[in-house]
Amino acid sequence: MNRKEQKLRTRQAIMDAAFSLMSDQRSLASISLREVAREAGIAPTSFYRHFKDMDDLGLVLVDEAGLALRQLMRQARVRIAHGGDVIRVSVDTFMEFVAANANAFRLLLRERSGTSTAFREAVSREIKHFIEELTDYVTRHTGLPPDIAYLQAEAMVKLVFSAGAEAIDLSAKKRKELAERLIVQLRFIGFGAAAHHSSRVAD
Repeated sequence: MNRKEQKLRTRQAIMDAAFSLMSDQRSLASISLREVAREAGIAPTSFYRHFKDMDDLGLVLVDEAGLALRQLMRQARVRIAHGGDVIRVSVDTFMEFVAANANAFRLLLRERSGTSTAFREAVSREIKHFIEELTDYVTRHTGLPPDIAYLQAEAMVKLVFSAGAEAIDLSAKKRKELAERLIVQLRFIGFGAAAHHSSRVAD
């Protein structure tokens, strides 16, 4: 393994360590640099070769969590293109992410309303990315104009994130029940957007 590969591996180990230390009881702000270094199996001084401080690490973790979820949702859209139900596949994929990456999703939820302006802005950017990607998808596949598609996408993303916050600590059975309710609620939003567009055209 060359030096560049080793550096990337160590950087990833630090990020994995931070995620693993978080829980429903512990936020990133309550975790020390020394704890992260110990969990990653490195000396505390080695941490600074990869991140300026814990805030720098936190911003990268927010980006990584958002990117991982966006990539998963893109894969879901590929499955949809092969005949899957768009809302059901999307909700199932999202719930799978929350179940498998609870700490990463907790980070997004906590920092969305946290005390750090930089973290709040980072999470807002991630949510905006979701809304923009969904707006583009809705526009291309429903024929809705961009302004209505954006409102639909914004409502859907906010509802899904809210459901994700509830889903984190649920059993698999309860999470499935929540997913079924979420699917119906998202369909309501879709029907409402289509009806609003039809009434605007009629006027």
